Amino acid sequence: MANTLLALSARQLLRNVAAKQTVQSASMSANVAGSFARRLIGKREIVGFGFNGEPSYVDRSDFPFPAIRWKEPNADILALREKEKGDWSKLSVEEKKALYRASFRQTFAEFQAPTGEWKYIIGTGLLILSLGFWSYFGLKAFVYSPLPDSFKKENREAQLARMLDLQVNPIEGISSKWDYEKNEWKK
Repeated sequence: MANTLLALSARQLLRNVAAKQTVQSASMSANVAGSFARRLIGKREIVGFGFNGEPSYVDRSDFPFPAIRWKEPNADILALREKEKGDWSKLSVEEKKALYRASFRQTFAEFQAPTGEWKYIIGTGLLILSLGFWSYFGLKAFVYSPLPDSFKKENREAQLARMLDLQVNPIEGISSKWDYEKNEWKK
């Protein structure tokens, strides 16, 4: 009986020591990482894990709970926080809005509202496209030399007739598709 009590107390002691070491190491790593983060966020309250565990504020619809509050606490906000611990029916609508704005920068409707940014993107794209067309036509008119005579329709037809007369590539080429007896294209 005494041995079992001693074994149980020894196990309990080991569990307590392990738990204490885990808590200490977690708080030490939080303090090391938190000292830099604390300088960045100032006196704003850390209220959760946040996106990716970083103490930052972002309005996101897919992750609606930022790690820190939007505003640093001042006397008015601290008084409202004490008042909110009581009955919420005693809070006015303005006080509820002030509490919300202390924690969040925008409402869902505000940060999901269309910004009109697409107009700027489409306008810039069309401007770049028109500059490209003007550049092409300017180069064609003032830089490139005119096309050679072999590009004219009469010259291309004459070249095709000469290839047929010489029976160029008669097995699989263009001459294989010409009927020399009827003097027309094969069907």
